[in-house]
Amino acid sequence: MKSVFKILAKLNKIILPSLTKKKIDLTKVNKFHIAILGWKAFVTLRSLD
Repeated sequence: MKSVFKILAKLNKIILPSLTKKKIDLTKVNKFHIAILGWKAFVTLRSLD
């Protein structure tokens, strides 16, 4: 199962936008960006376990 999350983490890095590189103010993001951040954090934590 861990290998699946490692693959997802690599896909996230390629496909999903990096909000910090775009210098988006994290206090003023919309719900879509919050969902992206949550998904990326979930996958990253699962791949590290």
